[in-house]
Amino acid sequence: MEKVALVTGCSSGIGLETALGLARDGYFTYASMRNTSKSSKIEQAAKKENLTLKVIQLDVDDKDSIKNAVSQIVKEKNRLDVLVNNAGYGIFGCLEDISVEELKEQFETNFFGAVRLIHEVAPIMRNQKAGTIVNVSSVAGRIGFPGSPAYISSKFALEGLSECMRYEMAPFGINTIIIEPGVIKTNFLDSMRMPKSPRPDSPYKELTDKVVGGIKMMAQMGTPPKEVADTIVRVLKEKNPLPRYPVGNDAAMFLEAKKMKTDIEFENYLKKELF
Repeated sequence: MEKVALVTGCSSGIGLETALGLARDGYFTYASMRNTSKSSKIEQAAKKENLTLKVIQLDVDDKDSIKNAVSQIVKEKNRLDVLVNNAGYGIFGCLEDISVEELKEQFETNFFGAVRLIHEVAPIMRNQKAGTIVNVSSVAGRIGFPGSPAYISSKFALEGLSECMRYEMAPFGINTIIIEPGVIKTNFLDSMRMPKSPRPDSPYKELTDKVVGGIKMMAQMGTPPKEVADTIVRVLKEKNPLPRYPVGNDAAMFLEAKKMKTDIEFENYLKKELF
């Protein structure tokens, strides 16, 4: 039986590479994106390799858009085996520099966007008695640091949600997997947003600038997005997948350091590494 996958945020980076990777592995892949005018790169790659991949419009902030996309998939394929919740963005700026509205917008996409999709997809997978939901988190979903608390807290929330899902959905044959990339060599940092009303006299400007500079330096040697995609394709083949999979040497390094050090030791370690 043909396997069917849905991936969000496929216009570039991890989403694009994951959709292509799943299609290469034999999935009929629905590569979704908010703005389908940005689909030329993935469509050209799929056409060149003769892949079973279809671009569809899906805005994770829009419940009707999600319903329409999932309904289209069910109508065309009558099943859905894999959902990859990848769509998201980040905001740079310390907490006092970010408005409550901006924090809500960050969670609306990174957290509630995934929740809306899970609400639509989980009943399909329960009826099938099989399926896998892959939530693309971040090493920042396990480690807090200054400069982007909105993004980090949204990923912490996604990690907690995913742990709950594993207990709740496993009896119905649904696996939940968390992917935790480190700093990835994509245009993600270029698309990071700044506060809408920045304060030129912010007491946190120097700290934010240092952290942003450090992360951008790490991104120059970052992990290619294809490595994240390859990890997702690989773990989907495992009979009993683990709860979470870090991707990238930096992610492994930070998580190992956090495991081995006390909280204060780890804080001091991060200060040296990032700023």
